[in-house]
Amino acid sequence: KPSPAAVKPAQETSSAATMESSGIPEDEYEDIPHTTVRKIIAKGLLDSKNNFPHQYAAIDVNLDSLLGFRKKLKAMGVAASVNDLIIKAAAMSLREVPQMNSYWDETAGAVVQNDSVDIAVAVATDGGLITPLVRNADSKKVSAINAEVKDLATRARSNKLKPEEFQGGSFTISNLGMFGISEFTAIINPYGTQGSILAIGGGKEKVQLVSSKPVSSTVMTASLSVDGRAYGGETVGVFLKSFRAKLQNPGSLFM
Repeated sequence: KPSPAAVKPAQETSSAATMESSGIPEDEYEDIPHTTVRKIIAKGLLDSKNNFPHQYAAIDVNLDSLLGFRKKLKAMGVAASVNDLIIKAAAMSLREVPQMNSYWDETAGAVVQNDSVDIAVAVATDGGLITPLVRNADSKKVSAINAEVKDLATRARSNKLKPEEFQGGSFTISNLGMFGISEFTAIINPYGTQGSILAIGGGKEKVQLVSSKPVSSTVMTASLSVDGRAYGGETVGVFLKSFRAKLQNPGSLFM
């Protein structure tokens, strides 16, 4: 009969056996425990994928006019990042297509339309991903959105946000363009009052035929994930068309 010291817990034995079968020596890996926040995020992502019937749609946006317009704003002393303009365009389109500013209420078995357009902006922190809110983004100036996002992101990374500053919202934007990601799809936030998330990739050079002539343009791919219970394909299409039109005519963001 082996001594108690010689008996390993089943989980440890199983883990060691798995590592041995994979050819990785047991002493060359380390288990890194999740923080409480990351455990909540992990559970939420799993719940979303299991319980929300995700549907996807993507659209390409020509950024040439937007980038040129942003240079003019900078020369005028107006601070506005591309992401600020994306937030404003999405917010205006949500007001224009209110069916997209909705979510599926499981208890009621019905679609619920949000009264206000509150954009959640994904921010990476050391503790995990958090989505502070730009409330009533459709009615705010781009310069106000710029200042608010900077403030929220700074306080999010310092763990100084109040619960009401990151709970709720009607729509989420996640932008990975600054990391060189050309396009991706995101998982819907399962908590609160949202049923969609817009994933923004970085601008890339594309050559397209215009009047039978090759023209190089900077193009961005925006990929929308939606809860299929809350939105039909027509609603998604109308929203993305409006979103693209506003970015390709950036002057409309200041009307």
